[in-house]
Amino acid sequence: MEKKLIVKICTGTLCYVMGGAELQLLDEQLPAELLAQVEIQGSPCLDCCNREDSQGAPFVKVGDRTVSGATIEKVVEAIKDELKA
Repeated sequence: MEKKLIVKICTGTLCYVMGGAELQLLDEQLPAELLAQVEIQGSPCLDCCNREDSQGAPFVKVGDRTVSGATIEKVVEAIKDELKA
């Protein structure tokens, strides 16, 4: 079985109210060919909002890459980029 790309969505309060609630529907928005290659997980906190280089909530980790100000579109692009690498 091929290893899947891990996508972690922050479900902490700040991320949730800043748009993370919409990100919980990521699995419904991904094309089937991408969905088969990723594993989507929720995380109570990714500890990104306390970093100085943070660009704002909500946060999603796509593999080792952090997506700040995450939207469905930004996360899909990050997934595509990571799968190409």
